[in-house]
Amino acid sequence: MDYDPMVMDDAEALGPVVKISQADSVRVKYELSNADIAFANSLRRVMLGEIPTIAIDLVEIEENSSVLADEFIAHRLGLVPLNADGVDSLLYARDCDCDGCCEHCSVRLTLHAKCTGDENMHVFARDLVPTGDRVNQVVGTPVVKDAEGLGPLLLKLRPGQEVKLECIAKKGIAKEHAKWAPSAAIGFEYDPHNKLRHLDYWYEADAKAEWPPSEYAAWEEPPQEGEPFDYDAVPNRFYFNVESAGPLPPDIIVSEGIKVIQQKLAGLIHELADEGGDGMNGDYNGPRSPEYGTGADGFGGGYTTPFGNGGNQSSWGGGAAGSTTPYGTTPYGAGQNNWS
Repeated sequence: MDYDPMVMDDAEALGPVVKISQADSVRVKYELSNADIAFANSLRRVMLGEIPTIAIDLVEIEENSSVLADEFIAHRLGLVPLNADGVDSLLYARDCDCDGCCEHCSVRLTLHAKCTGDENMHVFARDLVPTGDRVNQVVGTPVVKDAEGLGPLLLKLRPGQEVKLECIAKKGIAKEHAKWAPSAAIGFEYDPHNKLRHLDYWYEADAKAEWPPSEYAAWEEPPQEGEPFDYDAVPNRFYFNVESAGPLPPDIIVSEGIKVIQQKLAGLIHELADEGGDGMNGDYNGPRSPEYGTGADGFGGGYTTPFGNGGNQSSWGGGAAGSTTPYGTTPYGAGQNNWS
């Protein structure tokens, strides 16, 4: 595709611009420009805690003769990353009409291992087997990326020990529990040369020697010697390093984060626009705050309040000096007081 500078300039004028510098199956690094710090930080927080994934939420243990307690095993199973591809097709359990779990809101996995040999037996995530109907054949399967194809180690069994259980994986977000987190870490940086002076470096002898520049320092021009400080400058270039925890690829985490922000903004706009007629801009006939200075239905003349307004009659004495209160005649008679 030919490069058209006018098109690029128009795109930058319309909204945020993303430039990807590195992308693989584990992390993606990109620069977000033409945006303010509030939007950039909102995107970071959404990618950390509001992208839906799937994780084991319930564990029913039928047999456990290992040295590990049931609760310990259940906790380890909850932290096993599961593939979240197609999780949008699943309902949240709270939104499903089923009694507890079904193929529309959950994925069932079983684990049965028994050590019959003379050596200790290792049980890995690959031993978790999805069963029953699913929205697709990928969602809910354990994420296995090691060369041996084993996945995370769950437990060890000595000869004769056995574990048999059934798991129910549900859809959720990291704001509910960290096991639903799609990303392991998200690096977030701006102003690598500290031109804005948002940082005050602590140092012993030489700040430049003790605080080496980040990898993004080469992306921006360094400050010139004697350059005057711009008090009106604001950050507009932000550098992200998104690392996946396994459920979703890092590029999908970024796109899903943008999607979640769009959904949240759409919900806000819907409430403000009030298409249902029960909010700010629609036809509303319910109780509302009184209008100021509108006579009998406001705080203006003719309105009676418990505290008196504008000389109106009240239980505390209509605002006139020397009025009677429930505690008797005030000591502040008209034009008189007890202050020395």
